[in-house]
Amino acid sequence: MYSRILNPPENQSFFLFGARGTGKSTWLKHHYPQANLIDLLEDEIFIKLQAHPQSLMDLIDLKKSNTVVIDEIQRIPQLLNEVHRLIEKEKIIFILTGSSARKLKGTHANLLGGRAQRYEMFPLVAAEAGEDFKIQDALKYGMLPARFSAVDERKYLTGYLALYVREEVQQERLTRNISAFHRFLEAASFSQGQPLVITKVAEDCHVERKTVEEYFNILEDLLLAFRVPVFAKRSKRDLLNKEKFFFFDCGLFQAIRPRGPLDSDAEIGGAALETLVFQEVRAVNALKNLGYQLHHWRTKSKHEVDLVLYGERGLHAFEIKSTAQIRSEDTEGLNLFLEDYPMATATVLYGGSKTQKQGKVTYLPVTDFLTRMEDYL
Repeated sequence: MYSRILNPPENQSFFLFGARGTGKSTWLKHHYPQANLIDLLEDEIFIKLQAHPQSLMDLIDLKKSNTVVIDEIQRIPQLLNEVHRLIEKEKIIFILTGSSARKLKGTHANLLGGRAQRYEMFPLVAAEAGEDFKIQDALKYGMLPARFSAVDERKYLTGYLALYVREEVQQERLTRNISAFHRFLEAASFSQGQPLVITKVAEDCHVERKTVEEYFNILEDLLLAFRVPVFAKRSKRDLLNKEKFFFFDCGLFQAIRPRGPLDSDAEIGGAALETLVFQEVRAVNALKNLGYQLHHWRTKSKHEVDLVLYGERGLHAFEIKSTAQIRSEDTEGLNLFLEDYPMATATVLYGGSKTQKQGKVTYLPVTDFLTRMEDYL
């Protein structure tokens, strides 16, 4: 088992969200071996508690532990009222895991009125994987913990995707048309790391725009994707006000993305590298409570900065390139950004092996950044 950065409070209830396969159950078994476990994926327990949420206490052995883990809490949102009551009356500590926020939002579930903080489990980051982190493998197969021990990593990812569609999308009846949803996933993969144009995705998968908008919401609610807004604070230029879209793990993106004669390795590899950087920055920022907001920056004249971090710790702009060569065109967007925001640091994360400087822009090996991210943020 890999040591995780996650560090929740002691003796206090909390939510732990994260897509399936990110390692929530493994981490909980290691850190709370004596806890009462209530798994809502078990049919007998699910049926009992769905019909009678007030019977929750019958499944808790306080002699064993006053800590209770409820796995997949989103399956019975009304159970949270009983959890709330037992926190208040019995002083029980609840750890509530979930792989989807959809039902909790849709039912206006009781989120315990601040009595339980929210944490999130992400795919592994380079610092957690340690010596097992190999950037080329990460780009191909992602950073979900189970893929590191899989006999066939690509087969694991295709199985993971099939499991998600079957158990989360189809079983929970999030959409009636599974074939349309499959077409949508493939079409969405062409938007990976790009400003999102929903109309174009709808045309590509032959699905109505409103349905596609709902499909994107489903992906985000299932924690399988995220969007990144444009950085527009005190903007001095006309910006393209489109969010960037990402599947949450570059291995999942690789498993979904169709390939053919017109799809270059450089195009797919570039999107995978940008995804890897974003997913790791997003995770470290949350796990270490660094407080940055993630953005991108793109002008209507098509100058862009891939990643902008803004927060109390500063303003950082990054261009992400897979090439090992230093090229002057790599800094065009960063230099324009520095004209508007001279207080920013500007960095090209690239495939080379040496840290170098060109004017106000630093060229930093992407592997160094990923393995020592806290030093740079």
